[in-house]
Amino acid sequence: MTAPRTLPDGWILAASSFNWTPEIVEARRPAAAIVAGIVAAGVASTLELEAGQVLRSYPAPNEREVDALRGSITESGGSIAILGASLDDFVSPTMRRSEEERLAFLAPQLRAASRLGARGVRLPLGQAGPSLVARLQPLLHDLDLILFEEIQGQQHPESPSVAPALQAIADLADPRVRVLVDISMLMPALPPSYLARLAASGVPAGLLARLAADWRSPDTAGAVGALLRSGGVPPAVHTLYMNLLIRFGRSSAEDLRGLLPLVGGFHLKFWDLDDEDGRVTGPLRDLGRLLAGSGFRGTLTSEWGGHEWLDDDPTDITQRHLALAADALAEGAAA
Repeated sequence: MTAPRTLPDGWILAASSFNWTPEIVEARRPAAAIVAGIVAAGVASTLELEAGQVLRSYPAPNEREVDALRGSITESGGSIAILGASLDDFVSPTMRRSEEERLAFLAPQLRAASRLGARGVRLPLGQAGPSLVARLQPLLHDLDLILFEEIQGQQHPESPSVAPALQAIADLADPRVRVLVDISMLMPALPPSYLARLAASGVPAGLLARLAADWRSPDTAGAVGALLRSGGVPPAVHTLYMNLLIRFGRSSAEDLRGLLPLVGGFHLKFWDLDDEDGRVTGPLRDLGRLLAGSGFRGTLTSEWGGHEWLDDDPTDITQRHLALAADALAEGAAA
């Protein structure tokens, strides 16, 4: 029997509460009970939480609720790595928050993350901007937190909309501001379950065949945009279709090499577990090879995006994904 592979020191597998979004929204149990149950079920002992999902007093969490959430997770034997924060930039559809108001909106979430015992908070890459990040730095140091700025989907490190934000983080040279990479960037092929959902909604067969056969081709990207502009996307699947333009990426692991000195964590995004041609495990092995010997230390968090169109049990599918991810990452690291 082959001995099980082990991950390098400092690589911490985790699970995101985002995977349980349908159950949290359904609210048959309190969110705190659901996330504590992730640990109790043996899925993962390290969690990433979405503040807006698990704290009813968000965006200014009260101490009693925060302490109760931390207590329920701790009693189950778990801990919190990252709190997914958010920054609402507008007071109304036409009135943008001032820099002072943006700081006031975000600061309570940082304090809640610290009280939860989290390692850091997460925002989309570049949303805060250099001015606000500079104002947050003293608070990050005081609270012993890291601000993770997330890159994902069709964002590419060298694109004009991304590179300046990454350079701003590099210029800070502050370990309290790091990058979090979502491997939705690294998709060699599309999830079969997603393609089946598009097919059932009436997306043209010609485009579906192209999506299935050659996802990374620029011509495929052009065809995706052309159908949207023509008004030919069936209304029932319009929101889901937008994943093709935003959430599903075409990069390779090698494109991340220059980022590694800035990276403090990964989202191991998955949609389903259909691993035909290594569409799930391939990017994980590539990531393991890339990180081996890089000195990376941080979380590698299972994040399931497929609940948008699938009804699988989140506990079961996350457990299976983490087992698969651990093996693929370790295999890549050992190569």
